[in-house]
Amino acid sequence: MDVRIAQDWKEILSEEFSKPYFTELVEFVRAEYAAGEVFPKGRDIFRAFDKCPFEKLKVVIIGQDPYHGVGQANGLCFSVGEGVPFPPSLQNIFKEVNADTGAPIPTSGNLDRWAEQGVLLLNAVLTVRAHQAASHAGRGWEQFTDAVVRAIATRKQGVVYMLWGSYAQRKGAIADPNNNLILKSVHPSPLSSYRGFFGCRHFSKANDYLARVGREQIVW
Repeated sequence: MDVRIAQDWKEILSEEFSKPYFTELVEFVRAEYAAGEVFPKGRDIFRAFDKCPFEKLKVVIIGQDPYHGVGQANGLCFSVGEGVPFPPSLQNIFKEVNADTGAPIPTSGNLDRWAEQGVLLLNAVLTVRAHQAASHAGRGWEQFTDAVVRAIATRKQGVVYMLWGSYAQRKGAIADPNNNLILKSVHPSPLSSYRGFFGCRHFSKANDYLARVGREQIVW
């Protein structure tokens, strides 16, 4: 099956694209886009991979589901398009970046700038029906993104995994803590952020580690 995704990722994930579950997943997603409003736009489904080539990958951040509000999801977890108000979790992420590194709160919630520096902003599920959270869960995306994390874990060392919340921690459990930096905290949502996300200092810890392994730090 021909999937429009960055070439290096296409080669790494080629086996997945030929598996029966992925064929069924594509058929389901196409039917959903034909039947009603689905996010992100079709061209942005694999945007996290297009913006962060495998060769450049330094940091993995795992989200769960794309935003399901109009105009929010842009293919990168936690990210929104230019001019879109920051959802609460993204507000809290920026607050922690500011407290941790001193970087100012940005005017844009578009995280392309992180992805282009080597941060894979990976949702576990890559599509969603408008206004229906988790409506595309359990259809095969989780199996695909498990394969993505497994490919990173087996092919790369010296990667920072930021695992926020129990869901992300389960998904990232395959990564070897002896050869990578595994950073865990509660999710940055307003429901949990004050129980350990604020003050986790993941962004400075990531940069300290990248410097130690001889890689360029991220401008958060």
